Amino acid sequence: MQRKITITPESTRCSTCMLSDICLPVGMARDEVEKLDELVQERIRITKGGTLFNLGEPANAVYGIRFGSLKTQLEDASGHMQITGFLLPGEILGMDGMLENRHVSNAVALEDSEVCVIHIQDMDVLSRHIPSLQQQFRRLMSKEINRSHRLVMSLGSLRSEQRLAAFLVNLSQRLATLGYSSTEFLLRMSRDEIGNYLGLTLETVSRLFSRFAKEGLIRIHQREVHLLDLPALIKLSGGECD
Repeated sequence: MQRKITITPESTRCSTCMLSDICLPVGMARDEVEKLDELVQERIRITKGGTLFNLGEPANAVYGIRFGSLKTQLEDASGHMQITGFLLPGEILGMDGMLENRHVSNAVALEDSEVCVIHIQDMDVLSRHIPSLQQQFRRLMSKEINRSHRLVMSLGSLRSEQRLAAFLVNLSQRLATLGYSSTEFLLRMSRDEIGNYLGLTLETVSRLFSRFAKEGLIRIHQREVHLLDLPALIKLSGGECD
């Protein structure tokens, strides 16, 4: 279920939003960010389990997550779902539908969430007055392509324990960017969803969480995770730590 919200002058806008350092306005001049307030005039609230958009629907907007989290997923002819991403506050979704003007995935809320709506038609008009706006979207699209490439590489070359370690490290880094703890957080997605995303079975994910806990890498209780040895997880994932 979703509910649209019209933004009033008293509402938080792009120019005053706490996510402006990591969302669309990052790197833009202050006067340009203020002009973005003309672009975002609507928000949508989605309850947990609700859908923001569905595969095949017209893609006339992209969405910046203000709070909450969502997952994107593909569905094949047999009805099998493949999760392609977990999105956090400050991140943009819906850009993969801009080429064909049709959404190529479903976007489902992992918790009660709110997104800012950026209509593509309005963006095209405003970009004539804000040249850096097109550059910002190129940056975001490049980031999305790199994320997809990392996922393909992970599924194709990493062992199961490396995949889960890389997932936890990535989530840790993204939460730290938002100002949250990099070592203690709540998993908004289920273990089954994590397995689907990483190409692992539910049993494998559960076994690896138990193994990581026994090895002193993490402490986990239901969905509450405490990363006890982040450097070791980074090393296990195939990354490097300072």
